[in-house]
Amino acid sequence: MLPVAIGVTIVAFFMIHLVPGDPARTMLGVHATDQAVASLHHKWGLDRSLAAQYWLFIDRLFHGNFGDSLFYRVSARSLILERLPATLWLILYATILSIIISVPLAVLAATRKNKPTDHVVRAVPLIGLGMPSFWVGIMLILFFSLRWHIFPVGGYGEGFWGHLKSMFLPGLTVALAISPLLIRSLRASMLNVLESEYVTTARSKGLSSRRVLTHHALRNAVIPTITVLGINIGFLVGGTLVVENVFALPGIGNLMLTAIFNRDFPVVQGVTLVFALMVITVNLLTDVSYAMLDPRVRFD
Repeated sequence: MLPVAIGVTIVAFFMIHLVPGDPARTMLGVHATDQAVASLHHKWGLDRSLAAQYWLFIDRLFHGNFGDSLFYRVSARSLILERLPATLWLILYATILSIIISVPLAVLAATRKNKPTDHVVRAVPLIGLGMPSFWVGIMLILFFSLRWHIFPVGGYGEGFWGHLKSMFLPGLTVALAISPLLIRSLRASMLNVLESEYVTTARSKGLSSRRVLTHHALRNAVIPTITVLGINIGFLVGGTLVVENVFALPGIGNLMLTAIFNRDFPVVQGVTLVFALMVITVNLLTDVSYAMLDPRVRFD
């Protein structure tokens, strides 16, 4: 994790300086004098060399400081911490919904191989995979919010139950994009496991089909699917800004977009690092889950 995190700091710092535009001139306006722009450059440290700015950036990180926002005029860390819960809610909610959707459908398709149910389960979710997330989100708003008035149009809600209700449509939007991949992966794994010798042995011992399915087949089949889920959660972390903007969620994805438009370097760098650390953490948890589900991994 450590080398990847260091690499991310280098990329996050230097790539943002390739973005066209001057944050000082953006802040002061197009009619600002060169003297005022130069004064603001000096105040923010933008008149130093890139190496000096990077060293200052790393020094601040070691002290838990992302710098001050050039646009909001407050600590970048406080902005990120304020917006982070909404993004974490979205990621966790979408992950749970995708599992709830995928596991039963994949098991249903695998146990009815090449039957009409199997074909329907494999075909219908692909519709969600081929549709852009922003369009799916807009359709859900039109039906579940504007027509049937079941869920709020947007926002984060207040309190646990408020979050649970307000975040359902955003979470479902993301889950519908992930579920087809999980269904196909888990179905393929289930078919291989159901034809294995230990499953045949379990059946010959007189165990019920349900027990064989849950205790022997599903536990072993889910391991490859965890990899698919972990990779897609990693992509999801970076793709939350689209869904957050559709549903007006006060998350760090929305903050990232605003910071880019305003050339707010410290906020962009801070959000990029948070996104990267979240992806690295998801990958670590994916590896740890292997050991929890497969004794052979722990033995190795």
